[in-house]
Amino acid sequence: KEHNNHAIEHQRVILINQYLSTTSPHSQPSSSCPTMTESSNNTEKLEKLGRTVLNGIITAIPICMTFFHNAHEMYNRLPTDYLHFLIGAILCFFGGFYPTVFAAVQAAEHGGLTTVKIALKALGEEVIIIVNESKKDDKVDDDGDGTPDTEQLSPRILMERKVKLVLTKMNPEKVNTAISSIYKVWIAVLAVLKIEFARTVALAMTISAFFKRFVNRYIVPKVDSATPAEYKKWVPVLADWACKSIGVGIAWKIQTIITAFTSSLSGGLMMSRALIVILAKRGMGPKDHNDTTADEVASYVFAFLGFYFQFTQSFSAPFPFNIILAPVQLVENWIQWSVTD
Repeated sequence: KEHNNHAIEHQRVILINQYLSTTSPHSQPSSSCPTMTESSNNTEKLEKLGRTVLNGIITAIPICMTFFHNAHEMYNRLPTDYLHFLIGAILCFFGGFYPTVFAAVQAAEHGGLTTVKIALKALGEEVIIIVNESKKDDKVDDDGDGTPDTEQLSPRILMERKVKLVLTKMNPEKVNTAISSIYKVWIAVLAVLKIEFARTVALAMTISAFFKRFVNRYIVPKVDSATPAEYKKWVPVLADWACKSIGVGIAWKIQTIITAFTSSLSGGLMMSRALIVILAKRGMGPKDHNDTTADEVASYVFAFLGFYFQFTQSFSAPFPFNIILAPVQLVENWIQWSVTD
């Protein structure tokens, strides 16, 4: 019994020493400490980034909506002749940059563009309500310490608070009706685009099939021999995706060139005839474009300049339009893949 008591006391001393050695400020840190510190730092950075992005979105939304509202008001105030000239210039100089976007807008004009405008207006109203309520929430100081509560919350809790605000202040029926209306118009537009660009889709499939035969004969066997056994099943799938991507890219590039040429012609003619009317109202030149050939000659000049401009830019929007119109480019890519699917 005495021997057991000594053994227990000895074991207790060992445990106490181990505890003291691990909690001592001079003890060596465990190997997991740097990892935990690094993980904590990354979490803090992500939280700060999330807060910055959230504040940026809340600040940017009203600015963007005000800009588009003012642009729309200016668009409506333009005289009809100047409006036709502007639309013609956009088609003439930018028609090949976004062929499916322009085609979608033209199809929507006959299939519910007014419905989309009403739906977007309804969504915009809801967004403005949420933004205003969020700004009010950012000024709340329930604890009375002089600092807004939102500035004292962690990004995760702040996000939960903002999500709750959105769910309580938003009108779900209004949002659901608006989104449903936009989706119905999109389905109708997509059906039109699939028919309009059916030849492009067929060309894409033909090109991809041609490349697939070449790749399967000369490239796939070499890649397959160099691939570990457990990953070999992915080789034919990835090869198929690559061939389809190449085919789609080439087909749409060809379609872009065709669209750039035709839009330059139609846009140039719109510009020249609108210019005839504008000059006629100022007492310069004939009042009717049927009484002169100047509009045809001017349309050829505009068309040449428009196509040459697009050709020199490799049928891609130049700087700074590529940044300003980046959302339009994303929509263009999405429509192309939707049509080709």
